[in-house]
Amino acid sequence: MAKIKLAIAGVGNCASSLIQGLEYYKNAEPEHVIGLMHHDINGYKLSDIEVVCAFDIDERKVGKDVSQAIFAPPNCTVVFSKVPHLGVEVKMGPVLDGVAPHMAQYDEDKTFKPKNSQPCDVVGELKKSGADMLINYVPVGSEQAARFYAQSCLDAGCGFVNCMPVFIASTPEWGKKFEKAGIPVVGDDIKSQLGATIVHRVLTKLFNDRGIKLDRTYQLNTGGNTDFLNMLAMDRLKSKKISKTESVQSQLDTPLNPDNIHIGPSDYVPWQKDNKICFLHMGGRMFGSVPLELELRLSVIDSPNSGGCAIDAIRCLKLALDRGISGPLLSISSYTMKHPPVQYSDSEARVYVEDYIAGKRER
Repeated sequence: MAKIKLAIAGVGNCASSLIQGLEYYKNAEPEHVIGLMHHDINGYKLSDIEVVCAFDIDERKVGKDVSQAIFAPPNCTVVFSKVPHLGVEVKMGPVLDGVAPHMAQYDEDKTFKPKNSQPCDVVGELKKSGADMLINYVPVGSEQAARFYAQSCLDAGCGFVNCMPVFIASTPEWGKKFEKAGIPVVGDDIKSQLGATIVHRVLTKLFNDRGIKLDRTYQLNTGGNTDFLNMLAMDRLKSKKISKTESVQSQLDTPLNPDNIHIGPSDYVPWQKDNKICFLHMGGRMFGSVPLELELRLSVIDSPNSGGCAIDAIRCLKLALDRGISGPLLSISSYTMKHPPVQYSDSEARVYVEDYIAGKRER
C-alpha cells in the first residue's frame, strides 16, 4: 500500500497521542491489538501513516523534530510509547487567534509560549511535503486559525480532517468549496473512543428507544491540560458547547428545552493534567410517569481517547482520495465527529462506515 502522508496543525497532547500510537501499533498483529476500532481499513494499517509535515506556534516545539516536540511542555499526556527521530521539523504557523489572552497569567509550563518569528509558507510546506491531508488540532476557540488551515488545504490540494469545534465540514459553504476543489473533508470536533459525549449520546438514545422521557440532563467536565485552561475563556466556548449539545440533542425525537440541558467544560483543575473527569446526570420518567435518575462518573486520559477515532478518519479520507470522492464524508464524519454534516445514531454510523469501507456507500 502507498503511504498516507499526514500533516499536523497543532503539536499538542492529541498529536502526541496520535504519533505515539503510530509507533505503538506499527508492528501489531490483529490478535494482539487493544484499543483500535479497525486494525485494517481496506489494506491501510497504522504503519502506512507517515507524518511528513507539522505546524505549531510554541517556541519549545518550533524548530524541533516532531519526535521531540510531542513531549515538550505544555504537553502533559501519558507517555505510552517511545518515538524515534522522524526527520520532520515543526514549522512556525500563524498565531492568529490560537492563544487566548488569559493564558498569559499562568506558569509557562502550563500555557503556550508563542515563538517570536515569522510564520512559514504553510501552503508551500504542504505542497513540498507531498501531504495527502492535514489533521487540525489547533486550540478550541481558534476560529481564524482553523479556517486558515482549511483554506490552506484547499490551496495546496490536500484533504482536511477537522478535529476541532470550528464548523467546516458541517457548514454547506465550506463543504461546497471542498467538493468544487475535488478534495474530501472529515469533521467537525473529534469524538473520544469512549468519552463523555459518546456515552451521553448512547444513553440518551437508550432512554429514547426504551420509552423513557428524558426531562433534564447535564454533563460537567473537568481537566488539567491546556485545552481546559484555554476554555476558561467563555468567549472561546461557543462552538464547543453547540457541538457537544447538538450531538446529544440529535439522539432525541424532540430536543430538550435549552434550560433543561447543560453540556460543556466546567473547570480547570491543574493537578488533573490530561485526566478528564465527567459527571453526568439524566433525569426522566418511565412507565406510569414514575421518576428515574441516572448518575455517572467517567474518568479517562483525554488525549489518547480520541486517537483511535482520528486514525480511522485519516484512513477513510485516504480511501476517498483513492476513489476520487470529494466534499464532506458523511459516514466517517458521523462516526468519529461530534458535529458532522449529518447526525446519525452511533450504531447507524458504524454500519454506514463499514459499507463505505467496503465500497457499498460513496460517502
